[in-house]
Amino acid sequence: MSRITLSGPSSGPMFAPLLRGTYYRAIDPNFAGYAIAGSRRAGRYSRSGEPTLYLSSSVEGVEAAMIAHHDARPSSLQIVEIDVEATGIFDLRDESSLRNAGIEVSDAIAPWQEIANAGGTPRSWKVRDRLIEMGANGLIDPSRKRPGLWHLVLFRWNEGNGPRVHVRNSG
Repeated sequence: MSRITLSGPSSGPMFAPLLRGTYYRAIDPNFAGYAIAGSRRAGRYSRSGEPTLYLSSSVEGVEAAMIAHHDARPSSLQIVEIDVEATGIFDLRDESSLRNAGIEVSDAIAPWQEIANAGGTPRSWKVRDRLIEMGANGLIDPSRKRPGLWHLVLFRWNEGNGPRVHVRNSG
């Protein structure tokens, strides 16, 4: 089970309080040294070339997320633990925040891959754009494959006063 805490003041009226804990990410073992470099390919919340760090709050969350990416992943994956301390995180599970931000959860969970592959702009990319415009550093994304699980998506990290992440030393 993840050691994640929510505490302290939020960095804005619609942002979650401080998130601090261990998150998980599946990576190709050949690229273990780049575990916190973020994804560079297009993703649900990122255009190609827009660095985004996709993490899960649990190992089960990583496994659920990989269901949607079975054709694009290497045959062998390593799950790494990443310690995170972040503010400015928007919680897509919070109906009041969604309403106040003018965001529809249906836009966040809408299919995106075919639209992106055809050169279009998926609705979830517009959600990211809106959140960045509001000053968000990332978002909490509920799992579509396993209700109750959730993911942390960082738009920026290890720069300025943004979220801090580092690979947890094993052992």
